[in-house]
Amino acid sequence: MAAKTVEAGLEQRWRDILSVHARTMCEIDRALHPHGLGASDFEVLDILAAEAPRHGDQCRVQNLVGRVHLSQSALSRLIGRLEKDGLVERSVCMEDRRGVWVALTAKGRDLHTEVLPLQRAVLERMLGG
Repeated sequence: MAAKTVEAGLEQRWRDILSVHARTMCEIDRALHPHGLGASDFEVLDILAAEAPRHGDQCRVQNLVGRVHLSQSALSRLIGRLEKDGLVERSVCMEDRRGVWVALTAKGRDLHTEVLPLQRAVLERMLGG
């Protein structure tokens, strides 16, 4: 009986985590939509801003895999959309032709700076104490 109670408690905690995640992602999507971004778009821009803080800094796409909640193919499509919108630039890694670098453009950096407070406000509202 105790094992079932523990199992039920773990299941409920897991469902609570998923629920908070889903609601938070939806709120981020709503806040960023007027700026042409979704939560996943912002997450990639935010990681790039942290990993490559100066103009011209690059990050390997492989370093983003696992840090965003997207499959590698979905991440590649997302980066393609961000590139089409002029927010990032991709280039081939000269040392390893299989590798791809990605960097924020000035437009991408400016947009990230503009929407960062909106995303953080959602996090504070949804997750803050």
